Amino acid sequence: MPLTTIASLTSRPGPLDHLLVAAGKIILGKDREIRQAVACLLAGGHLLIEDLPGVGKTTLAHALARLLGLAFSRIQFTSDLLPADIIGVSIYERDKGSFRFLPGPVFSQVVLADEINRATPKTQSALLEAMEEQQVTIEGETRILPKPFFVIATQNPAHQIGTFALPESQLDRFLMRIELGYPERSAERALLAAGGQRERADQLPAIIEAAAIPALQAQVAAVHAAPPLIDYVQALIEASRENIAFQHGLSPRAGLALLAAARAWAWLDGRQMVLPDDVQAVLPAVARHRLRSLQGNMLARSEDITALIRSVPIP
Repeated sequence: MPLTTIASLTSRPGPLDHLLVAAGKIILGKDREIRQAVACLLAGGHLLIEDLPGVGKTTLAHALARLLGLAFSRIQFTSDLLPADIIGVSIYERDKGSFRFLPGPVFSQVVLADEINRATPKTQSALLEAMEEQQVTIEGETRILPKPFFVIATQNPAHQIGTFALPESQLDRFLMRIELGYPERSAERALLAAGGQRERADQLPAIIEAAAIPALQAQVAAVHAAPPLIDYVQALIEASRENIAFQHGLSPRAGLALLAAARAWAWLDGRQMVLPDDVQAVLPAVARHRLRSLQGNMLARSEDITALIRSVPIP
């Protein structure tokens, strides 16, 4: 399988086709979710995967890191995890009479924040600056994180024992939130016959050169969004603010996230122009974790997002 390099960006047969196919052989029957995860990276965002334990969240993160050729680190979030365990700590070296900084696992290109909602809000907040600014400030000194910098966080459903709800400010740092769900019968049968896919994920070769990813992200950012398309996005945002099903509507930042994700979705189809279909395809993953339902103070329901889409005419 060919390695996508900077020199081959304009000559490959389809945008990241090989990567999507390779990932689909590891996470069986979840082609759409894999595409959402790749679109999130191409849009320069971070991904939140929420689902029950054992459905492949961590395996998906491992597979993407391997296929993208990126440095990978995993942080297992627990109730006793401290911010210093994430960003690092300075230690005093007596023989040199000075402090030396030991970087934490956040200093990586792909960071898996596994079961992020099992840590306390104080520890969760250690990722806020990193996810927004791609840097961390420690003891008054700002340290730049590697590029590209991509956080994939997994979390268990909030009703499970030992979880802490992510604050809205933390949720808003994630460009997209997806769910994997149980596999279809045929996919689960293949998984059982293979005895699991985790070892295969760890052995995947890199399909994309890490240095090529910023160029890919630049191509995605250049995908054209016509004025009527931007009007459509704005109309969806305004409709969310007027919708009585939600406690509050989408913010301007959410609108930017929606456009970025739609550009990535269009680019993966090999198009240089965003269509309303692209916006509708990514809206649930971009909007659900940013909207609160009036019923039970829970995240917006899928049917509410569907109703929102239907309420706004397509230009």
